[in-house]
Amino acid sequence: MRGLRLFVRPIVASDSDAVSAFFEKHGSAAVSPACGLLGKLLGDVVAVVALELTSDSLHVENVVVATEYRKKWIGRVMMREVEQLAAKMDRHRVVVDDARDAQEFFRRVGFESEGEKWVRLVS
Repeated sequence: MRGLRLFVRPIVASDSDAVSAFFEKHGSAAVSPACGLLGKLLGDVVAVVALELTSDSLHVENVVVATEYRKKWIGRVMMREVEQLAAKMDRHRVVVDDARDAQEFFRRVGFESEGEKWVRLVS
């Protein structure tokens, strides 16, 4: 892992098979998102972030990191890319509606709890 660079890019229609296979392998019941980011290491999908664009914010619907790459900062890098994307799109908030299993992760990457939502302000 050391010395490898994570390649992050938007998900395109031709990625649907690879993303579906990634979700199956890593136990997520999610379907391939229409909008999101894909993280690759050495050509293999290692992370997917499903996004939804609203008028005032960027909603994170799902974050999945390959089991063998968890705790290696992949999720943090993906969330940094989400924040940069939100800033480019003039959205001042990144919102996570359902973070049941990942509350500690979102707290560590700078999100704050607002009731049942987790929010990160983007400058």
